[in-house]
Amino acid sequence: MREQYFAPGRIELAGNHTDHQKGRVLAAAADRGITAQVEPNLDGMIRIVSEGYGVIEIDIFDLEPKEAEKGSAAALVRGVAGAMDDAGARIGGFDASLVSALRPGGGLSSSAAFSVLIGKILNGLYNGGSISAAEIAGAGRVAENRYFGKPSGFMDRLVCALGKPVYIDFMTGKTAPVTCDFGAMGLVLCLLDTGGSHENLTSAYAQITEDMEFIAGHFGCGCLAEVDPSMFFEAPHLPGREREEFRAAHFFDENARVPKMRDALLRRDAVEYLRLMNESGRSSETQLQNIRTAGGSDALEKGLALSARLLSGAGAWRVHGGGFAGCVQALMPEARFAEYKAQTEALFGKDACMAILI
Repeated sequence: MREQYFAPGRIELAGNHTDHQKGRVLAAAADRGITAQVEPNLDGMIRIVSEGYGVIEIDIFDLEPKEAEKGSAAALVRGVAGAMDDAGARIGGFDASLVSALRPGGGLSSSAAFSVLIGKILNGLYNGGSISAAEIAGAGRVAENRYFGKPSGFMDRLVCALGKPVYIDFMTGKTAPVTCDFGAMGLVLCLLDTGGSHENLTSAYAQITEDMEFIAGHFGCGCLAEVDPSMFFEAPHLPGREREEFRAAHFFDENARVPKMRDALLRRDAVEYLRLMNESGRSSETQLQNIRTAGGSDALEKGLALSARLLSGAGAWRVHGGGFAGCVQALMPEARFAEYKAQTEALFGKDACMAILI
C-alpha cells in the first residue's frame, strides 16, 4: 500500500552562520518542499526515482560511507539510513517516487529537506513514528557531514523536520514555536535566486567555521557561544587575524540580534523587524564576508545591489543561508512586490523571484 510523505524547505530568518557555534537562530518551514509516494519492500533495497535525477539504489546491508558517493544524493540516503541504524532505529527497504518543488540552489535547503524526507519515511514505515524530529534531523546532519562531505550545521535539518517557525538556542537546547505572519504585517517575503551554484563551496563554508573556532580557541573555548562577548570586544586585536575577528564579531552581533527579531515578529512590529533584518544583512556582507569567493561568481553581489536600489527606505534584504552563491532574501510592503519581481527577473530570468509563505 502506497503512503505519502512530505518534507518542507526551510527559511533562515535570522542567525546567519550561528548554528555551528551553538548560537541562536530564527527559522521557519516554507510552503513548498518534497513529496514522496512510498511503498515498503522486502528485498532490502532503497530505490528512489526523482524527476530529472534518475534512480538511486542503496543496499541497507551496506551502509558505510562511500568516497565515490560524496556530494551526491545517494550519499544522503545511505547516510541517513546508516545514522538511524547506528542509533538503534529499525530500517528497511522501500520504493519511492519523489516530486520536488525545491530547486537546487534555490535557497530552501533542498538537501536538508531531502535527508529529512528519508528519515521521515524510515520512521513511518519501520518505527511507528516514534523517532523525534530532532533525531531525524541529527541523522540528516550525520549524512551531510560524514557521507556527503559538507561541514553543515544542525539548523536546516531541524527546521525541515519540525515543519514550523521556531526560535532555537543551540547553547541551551531551547526550541520554541514562533508566530510568524508577514501577511498580517503587510509584508511579502521572497527569495531571489541569482543562479549561482553552491557546488565547490564546501571549503569556503568550512573556512567560516574554522575562523570562528580559532577565535573561540583563543579564549579557551570550543565554540563562540561559550565566549563572553565583552571579553572578545575588549581584547587586543590579533595581528594577521582580521578576517577571523570580523567573522567572530558577526557571530556576537547576530546572536544578540536573533531574539530581538523574534520579539519584533511576536509584536508584529514591521518597522523594527525590517531594521534588524537590514542590520543582519549588512553584518553578513561586511563582517561575515560570505557574499563572494575569490574568482567566484558575482551574481549574489549583483542581486544584493539591485535589492538595495529597489528597497532602500522601504524594505529589507540580506544573503540567505550559507552564502557565496544562491539567494537574496527580501522583505517588503505588499505594494512593492510586483515592481521588485519585475525588475529582478529582468536581470535574473523568469521565476527567479518567488514569494514564500511560512
